Amino acid sequence: MKYKNEKKFDIFTVSHGYCTKETEMIIKRYSNTDKSQLFDMLREEGDDWSCYHGEKGYAKYLKALESSITYVAYDDNILCGYARCREDDGFGVYVCDLLVRKPYRGNQFGKLLLEQVCKDFSEQTVYVMSDVDPYYEKLGYRREGSIFEVKVSSMDGES
Repeated sequence: MKYKNEKKFDIFTVSHGYCTKETEMIIKRYSNTDKSQLFDMLREEGDDWSCYHGEKGYAKYLKALESSITYVAYDDNILCGYARCREDDGFGVYVCDLLVRKPYRGNQFGKLLLEQVCKDFSEQTVYVMSDVDPYYEKLGYRREGSIFEVKVSSMDGES
């Protein structure tokens, strides 16, 4: 299957449970044709990703995908991973979501997705918004600050 703007990577070995095969991974920009497989993958992850695939989150996440820079990785015809990013007008690119389907983990799919972001935005710094720090530390990425949720406190009792 040919994809517009696809990036092909070298053949490497991927383990799927008891089976090992050589595969050629394809990375391309997300399009509506990827929607079904992407949401299937999110559902497979369960409750941790339900804010994206659940009843309340589905429509919001579709809108987020449309306004984001999203890459998908395919092994044959199976969407096996994705990275969703936001570009900040030349001040950096922020990877908001990175997910690799469980049977494909440990085979560099996530790393290759991140490397594609870096190649496509070589003039900017790429940052990852993480809640899985050990993974990024293992890849040799350097921590740059942290992220905080902002909540407005009640004005009751303040002068």
